[in-house]
Amino acid sequence: MTRNDLDDLIAQGENTRLEFKRSLSSAYRIARTLAAFANTSGGTLLIGIADDGKIVGVPSEIREVYKIEEASDRLIEPGLTVSYEVLRPDGRIVLVVRVAESDEKPHYAINESGQRTIYVRAKDKSVPTNKLIITQETAETPDLLKSPTARTLIQYLRKNDDITADRFAKLINISDYRAGKLLRQLAEQGLLIMIDKSRPVRFALKLAE
Repeated sequence: MTRNDLDDLIAQGENTRLEFKRSLSSAYRIARTLAAFANTSGGTLLIGIADDGKIVGVPSEIREVYKIEEASDRLIEPGLTVSYEVLRPDGRIVLVVRVAESDEKPHYAINESGQRTIYVRAKDKSVPTNKLIITQETAETPDLLKSPTARTLIQYLRKNDDITADRFAKLINISDYRAGKLLRQLAEQGLLIMIDKSRPVRFALKLAE
């Protein structure tokens, strides 16, 4: 990755597939982010970058890589394979960590108490959910994803973190039951991620927009 590539990436700002970290405070916390990327649509973690996009660097990439490897090997089940790249813009050390969308999902992040939780990405956050709906390719997938209903939903979710069946029902003037069914169908077809750790169940856009 060149300096221009890094600058272009930073200019996107944090989103579904991109997160900035000044440094890694703990392997447990970063395990959530890595698992969320793998469970959603993959992503890139830039370590040595402040929340506002300023390049601050880290003292040593070795310490950061140790925490990443502890998270990916010991604190995520099943374990994850991640790739690293070390950049030195202006003499500062920036670590680029890439996580692909996984074929083995769901991946669970393990906390300090040994509890296992599924995390997914919703906009620029890693959020817990009880279950992951795995994408099912069907013959009607393209038609549903291109429908006016899906376009209306995407426009809403570009501006908002998530949506409930009740809010979606009001948005397109249908029953709560039908709205919930449509949201689940769109999750099954890869457009949405379901977040059901708290009630009511919410749905977020899977792909970065």
